[in-house]
Amino acid sequence: MINQKIIVLGLSVVLVAGTLGFNWVETLFPSAEAHGVQAQLQSRFIRIEGETFNRQSLQTGEILTLQGELVSLVERDLRGWISIFSESTNAGNRWEIMARDPPGNVFDIPGNSVTAYSISARALEAGVYHVHTQLNVATVGPGLGPGQTVVVEGEPIIKPIPYTNIAYQSILIGVGYVITFATRPWQVI
Repeated sequence: MINQKIIVLGLSVVLVAGTLGFNWVETLFPSAEAHGVQAQLQSRFIRIEGETFNRQSLQTGEILTLQGELVSLVERDLRGWISIFSESTNAGNRWEIMARDPPGNVFDIPGNSVTAYSISARALEAGVYHVHTQLNVATVGPGLGPGQTVVVEGEPIIKPIPYTNIAYQSILIGVGYVITFATRPWQVI
């Protein structure tokens, strides 16, 4: 009888601790976070170095250009793509990519090499942004450059919604659902 009471009491304590959000792992092994510390991707596979910005403030519609070097730290060739990652206090975070160098969405990064990059984007919405180069490496994941604060002022630029593109994608999704349900092995219980 006492054993059951101890078990019930122990389970109650665990339930209450879990409900209150007590994090045992965080208490035993506290984590450290710091802004500007590069992600593990860059320290082990590819490092973004020399990230520069052509301006720190601009009007909506003007172009922001990020440049730097991708330093491969591994012997094998990798495939990747660059983009812009931005954080802001507003809900917008709207940028339109205008040009990339190396060109194209996906490009090869030779092993043990240095690849110069440039990415240009048009600001579509006012705000104070912290902008980073984002490098996505296939089968590895994303990484960020050090970043910089950029101030955008002006009226928002509204881009038209391509409804024909949405309709086309909706048709493809519908066909996918039909195929999925038509070929699904139904079981009778």
